[in-house]
Amino acid sequence: MEERKGLKLGFGLMRLPRLADGSIDLEQTAKMVDLFMEAGGTYFDTAYAYNGSEEAARKTLVERYPRDSFTLATKLIVTAGDTSEEKAKKEFETSLERTGAGYFDYYLLHALQRSSYKKYDEFHIWDYVKELKEKGLIRHYGFSFHADPDLLEELLTAHPDVDFVQLQINYADWENPGVSAKRNWEICKAHGKPVTVMEPVKGGILADPIDSVKAVFDAENTGMSYASWAIRFVASKENLLAVLSGMSSVEQMEDNLSFMRDFRPLNEHEEEVIRKAQKALDENRDIPCTRCRYCTKGCPMGIPIPDIFTVWNRKERSPEFRTKREYTIVTVGKGKASDCIQCGQCEGACPQHLPIIELLEKCRVMED
Repeated sequence: MEERKGLKLGFGLMRLPRLADGSIDLEQTAKMVDLFMEAGGTYFDTAYAYNGSEEAARKTLVERYPRDSFTLATKLIVTAGDTSEEKAKKEFETSLERTGAGYFDYYLLHALQRSSYKKYDEFHIWDYVKELKEKGLIRHYGFSFHADPDLLEELLTAHPDVDFVQLQINYADWENPGVSAKRNWEICKAHGKPVTVMEPVKGGILADPIDSVKAVFDAENTGMSYASWAIRFVASKENLLAVLSGMSSVEQMEDNLSFMRDFRPLNEHEEEVIRKAQKALDENRDIPCTRCRYCTKGCPMGIPIPDIFTVWNRKERSPEFRTKREYTIVTVGKGKASDCIQCGQCEGACPQHLPIIELLEKCRVMED
């Protein structure tokens, strides 16, 4: 697979800015696209499962720029509960229609993990994407991965023609056994598969970290954002196709471009600063939820799990936080932590492999 030239930063379209009615703010998104393109950015990442994202890509990117001036990635997702091969394969046609892109430069099997990966075999999705590639409808195919190194090794051995892999890599998860970022990256490198990086700021957690982590970076007095430390940590690694940042505002785009336009890898001192930040995180009691909401889609009790975890984290950070009030707000008309029936659907869907059932049990104290 040829090496990409230009800006190493990729524009992740999962967390686009939204208006009060919940729809994507197309005007602001278009400004972000313009800034990204002007800086030499080319890699855009969306997915069938990202609400409104593919349509936004069409309106703010595809309809406004020549098709050969950018590369577009999207994804086909199959979950453990899906029952129709036809419906799964239909996702490609829907994505093509939504984006109006004509073809996809990068196409991914979405969120492979222990709970769902066998469905991709059962529905013959691997063969399907190869057929799409032969027809010229996709240029490169790969998969995004949220599981253990043994499964990654198994998949790359079984599918040696995969062009690339998308991994969750950030300084918080580099040595985290639940994510195995470092080991998974090493396996891809050993197989000669370039990596696109997702969650370099861990769903925003590292862009606005806990106070003890902020103190580590503030002591350096660089004036650089907390997000810059996180993204540069990842971008300094080898064998990367792109580092995706799911930006939600023009301000975030401007900040990301300020240090990625003329990218400078971390030096030895800066690597030591990151190690101090990692140590501070290891002592943290926060629930490391990235608010991706994969856990909520199949919850039979309608529990807003990420929102409950956010309230918990705020409670832990501030003894003055109005916990009962905020908990009531996020659960009104929805399920509460105590409504959990322990079916395990959420844990099978969680990319962070959090013990959600156990954590919800702990969160029940906020109802008292």
